[in-house]
Amino acid sequence: MASYDENVQKIKEIVCDILEIEEDEVTETSLFKEDHQADSLRSIEILAGLEKEFSVTIDQSELARMVNLKGVYEVVAEAAGW
Repeated sequence: MASYDENVQKIKEIVCDILEIEEDEVTETSLFKEDHQADSLRSIEILAGLEKEFSVTIDQSELARMVNLKGVYEVVAEAAGW
């Protein structure tokens, strides 16, 4: 089983790839929409990428919590049972 750091890194890679930003631009609490100009389509792409990567199902209602890396990790952790 992957460690917390490995999971966070994987999530960060997915987010940065979809938002087309450098990993050093994203912090655990930087906001995707406000700080990185992510729109709702990008949010759904992130959700789909996470579902594929971690073999989980995430309800779209969770998008409201997925505003930064910390929130995304919490949502994925709950879905994956970490």
